Amino acid sequence: MPRSRHLVMPEARALLDMYGSALNAENVAGLRAMMKALIESMPTPPDDGVKVEERRIPGPAGAPDVRVLIYTPPGIAGPLPVHLDIHGGGYIAGSADIDNVLCRQLCTAVGCAVVSVDYRLAPEVQYPGALEDCYAALQWLHRQGAALVFDTTRITIGGESAGGGHGAAMAIMIRDRGGPKILLQLLGQPMLDDRTGSTSEPHPYTGEFVWTPHLNRIGWTSLLGVEAGSAAVPAGAVAARVEDLSGLAPAFIVVGALDLFVEEAIEYARRLMRAGVPTELHVLPGAFHGSASLVPDALVSVAYFRLQYEALKRAFAAAPSRPPLQGPKSLT
Repeated sequence: MPRSRHLVMPEARALLDMYGSALNAENVAGLRAMMKALIESMPTPPDDGVKVEERRIPGPAGAPDVRVLIYTPPGIAGPLPVHLDIHGGGYIAGSADIDNVLCRQLCTAVGCAVVSVDYRLAPEVQYPGALEDCYAALQWLHRQGAALVFDTTRITIGGESAGGGHGAAMAIMIRDRGGPKILLQLLGQPMLDDRTGSTSEPHPYTGEFVWTPHLNRIGWTSLLGVEAGSAAVPAGAVAARVEDLSGLAPAFIVVGALDLFVEEAIEYARRLMRAGVPTELHVLPGAFHGSASLVPDALVSVAYFRLQYEALKRAFAAAPSRPPLQGPKSLT
């Protein structure tokens, strides 16, 4: 019997009893297979009116083009604010397609466009390859967004799990490079610290379901090209290891109380606040990693997504919008 089962939200306990360890992969191939099966099992999207377009955009210098999926809501005149979505998968699995439902729901709930980045995965491509792909997508969005009737003065970034980790690292990269301004880094159950599950003291009630310390070591080691938690980690590769967090975009962080990442998320939020970065933090009881997607109708799961939508709405509303354009232009 898992030691934290009694702390899990009631709506998820039957799921855990039914699938148990099947929710945990053992290696890169296993995680990729599990996420591929998840994508293939997704039901046909409802007729929500959301338009989805696939494009190939210029990648980082010397690297391949980057695939992106562009979601636009129905019935809303532009220019639209836009959220740059970065998918999860522990840095080693998944694709932009896995966020299809999340992007559609965000698009309609917030009334913004969403651009989801299909970045390259580790271990085939190690740091900073994936992060540079995401940054290239942000630069493209800033350059070409007006042609899509997007408001490039109202851009947010972020994602779930590894996507949240890339989002946090990219906020630092934007600051250091003087890159395009973003209004918010939206970090859902973010993967921020390679020392979790490797060198830090383990939490007795986290990391039992879906994303374990074992998987965390594999994911980080694959991304970094060196052992997770070691002194050989490249400078700037791990958001939680960056000493100076001042001058970053405002942050929103939400995480489950039973998530392996709960303590690193709390610590990162504390450091952001001490660095003068406007920061909102939510820790949701009974939630474990990925539980909001596994049991979306649970009250805690509904709150998990509602809090994110509200944070994006506030960020977009606080920035003055551009006047409407005459219509979409060609990107040639």
